[in-house]
Amino acid sequence: MKKFIAFASVLALLTSCGRSNDKGELVGVKGKKWHPEKPYGMTLVPGGAFIMGKSDDDLANIQDAPTKTVTVRAFYMDETEITNSEYRQFVEWVKDSIIRVRLAVFADEQGMTAGSGKGGKGGSIGDFAFADADPAKMTPYDKYMYENYYSVGTDDDPYAGRRLNKKIKLITDTSKYPDEFYTEVMDSMYLPLAESFNGLRTIDVRKLEFRYSYMDIQAAAKAKVGKRSKFIKTEKAQIYPDTTVWIKDFAYSYNEPMHNDYFWHQAYGDYPVVGVSWKQAKAFCAWRTLNKNAYIKSKKKKKDLINTFRLPTEAEWEYAARGGLESGAYPWGGPYTKNDRGCFLANFKPNRGDYAADEALYTVEAKSYDPNGYNLYNMAGNVAEWTDSSYDAAAYEYVSSMNPNVPDNKNMRKVVRGGSWKDVSYFLQVSTRDFEYADTARSYIGFRTVQDYMGTQVTGKAPRK
Repeated sequence: MKKFIAFASVLALLTSCGRSNDKGELVGVKGKKWHPEKPYGMTLVPGGAFIMGKSDDDLANIQDAPTKTVTVRAFYMDETEITNSEYRQFVEWVKDSIIRVRLAVFADEQGMTAGSGKGGKGGSIGDFAFADADPAKMTPYDKYMYENYYSVGTDDDPYAGRRLNKKIKLITDTSKYPDEFYTEVMDSMYLPLAESFNGLRTIDVRKLEFRYSYMDIQAAAKAKVGKRSKFIKTEKAQIYPDTTVWIKDFAYSYNEPMHNDYFWHQAYGDYPVVGVSWKQAKAFCAWRTLNKNAYIKSKKKKKDLINTFRLPTEAEWEYAARGGLESGAYPWGGPYTKNDRGCFLANFKPNRGDYAADEALYTVEAKSYDPNGYNLYNMAGNVAEWTDSSYDAAAYEYVSSMNPNVPDNKNMRKVVRGGSWKDVSYFLQVSTRDFEYADTARSYIGFRTVQDYMGTQVTGKAPRK
């Protein structure tokens, strides 16, 4: 192996002395043209500086948000909170992936291969077998990877890296199940008959688990030595929202209709998803990145893969919520929560016990009320929103003035911002800080995602080049 490497090095040296069009000059590597793509449903928040914190008296006297001038880089942000419909796309993707893996594993155990069904159209479980089991259809690279990695798997997943056959559509109509093996796999995804009622069988949501990997860059940067694999972390999360939050959050209250219908019913498709913990929101971000990059790869487009979708930092959230206004109490400025026609400007609890005074009893559609200066909807009220930052009451005293953040993985208290449909106006203020524990879900907390802007656009009157 060493002789091969040495030979390759000498060969590379010799070939570098061959013909070239650079005439021996330093011209840089010729790369393809790149144009930033605006992510669907997001808006660009230009980078800039602002005064973060309470510009007026802190009426609650918490004193955890003293004023501090900070600068944040440009980023894209979802125009609205992530909706039930959008989150259901995540749930359906995870469910379908789990079913396909189970079908492929079962087919592998039965010795069945792709195309063994009736015409390759879902005639048997064999049509859902792994799509990389036929050496004759492999490229040299695929064959090498299969023999050295995929066929072996990993310690915690013997089927890691195997390629699923996604050309065959899953069959959901029970009268069209192709064979008993397919029926057995589908049955394993549901709760037992003993736990069913009213003649309806329900998916066992505990099995909807999403696993993803990431690199702990903070730990890697601080470590003096260590292998790269030491800093690659794997997370597992059950991703179905906790619909019981509508019951648990309000004692001695009748909220069963929201528990029964809010997440899955089409009537609430455009409403913000709730009952999602910080950990589940992080898993959604990882899936959204994976889903987009998988599409780019599948189309074999000559495009760069996108950078990561993530939760906003606390400073990014406040900067975006202000919408370009300086020292405003709310996204629309303030100091009032009504416009000049006497209409409320957000969904919250205006009066004691009167949740419907703003014409909304619970949440409203994610694209409701007027957007702020950055075209962001409901940055105040409707649902509070998770941020990536950990909560520390003294954070403003020590965080950097450039892209400030508290990325403390050991601190389970995560900052939530914006207030919600059940909060008074104090929590709607753009500078008010609040927190919830990372593994806790609430009926009044949702989230929206951001993506770093790969450029230099900033606010102000900078000259154009």
